[in-house]
Amino acid sequence: MHVYSDPASQHHVNELAGVESPERFPAALAGVDRAEQSGVPVEWRPCSLADEDTLAAVHDPAYLDHLREMSAAGGGYLSLDTAVGSGSWEAASFASGAACSALESSIAGETAFAIARPPGHHAGEDYGMGFCLTNHAAVAAGHALSRGLNRVAILDWDVHHGNGTQDIFYADASVLYLSVHQSPFYPGTGEAGEVGEGEGIGFTANVPLPVGSGEDLYAAAFAGVFLPVLREFGPGVILVSAGFDAHVDDLLGGMDLGSDSFGRFAALISDLSSELGATPPAFVLEGGYNLDALTESVAATMQGVGERAPSWEYSGGVRQVERSREALAPFWRSLR
Repeated sequence: MHVYSDPASQHHVNELAGVESPERFPAALAGVDRAEQSGVPVEWRPCSLADEDTLAAVHDPAYLDHLREMSAAGGGYLSLDTAVGSGSWEAASFASGAACSALESSIAGETAFAIARPPGHHAGEDYGMGFCLTNHAAVAAGHALSRGLNRVAILDWDVHHGNGTQDIFYADASVLYLSVHQSPFYPGTGEAGEVGEGEGIGFTANVPLPVGSGEDLYAAAFAGVFLPVLREFGPGVILVSAGFDAHVDDLLGGMDLGSDSFGRFAALISDLSSELGATPPAFVLEGGYNLDALTESVAATMQGVGERAPSWEYSGGVRQVERSREALAPFWRSLR
């Protein structure tokens, strides 16, 4: 597995959010070390800054200018929970660059993981919020399209709904966005009825789950919605917004997943990518705010790639999954 990171990730300081701390970066890297020590073949690779054209494929150039100038001036504020510091533009640009590099490795046939911060999935076309400045998974998806892949899927298992990613691709039929998340919860989006608009109608799939949900409900979301839709869509690549704040010990979330759950998610997506003839998946770090749980979850995810996938099946009866299936059934034969 190729792992992309850069020390710039430790130079971003969000003074409005102590939990999204620079210490998250070495904690995530420790997870890579743990996976490598357990026998996972790891190739550490440097990443480069995402260039302006790549960022501007999904972000408003005026917003990018504002973000860069704010960082160069020493800092400022994007929202009530998102501050910018002098090292923030470089950190965000390297994080988006790491995601693009992971995508390049995927195209070349190798699973990859972008280990970088700050997270990205709350950043929209022209706004930053929720600790996020640029949207790394979205930037990588845009890069995939520019490289000739016609269908890209982004699977988001962060405890929070990725409103920024959804907004960027809400009217785009070339990018399928799938999210399982805690609801009601920040940022207040991601209801089952949010399925896209215009040419993108049907290409957003949300499964909001109640607080306290464990692997059984996540398995129902995967088997009852995500797997059939992904099989029908046939993506050329699956990008994973890999947030680990649905861990039972997380400081912000309220879900009941153990670290090993993320390994099973990764095994499932890796196996599905092979089944579909897609490139290997590319993982992009999002949230996760208990440092020990973050280390364990990164390691488990990497260990899960290539492992035997769980044989999850959906037999009905889960109210939240049924709502999502009902909302999406007009657009996907596999859900009828």
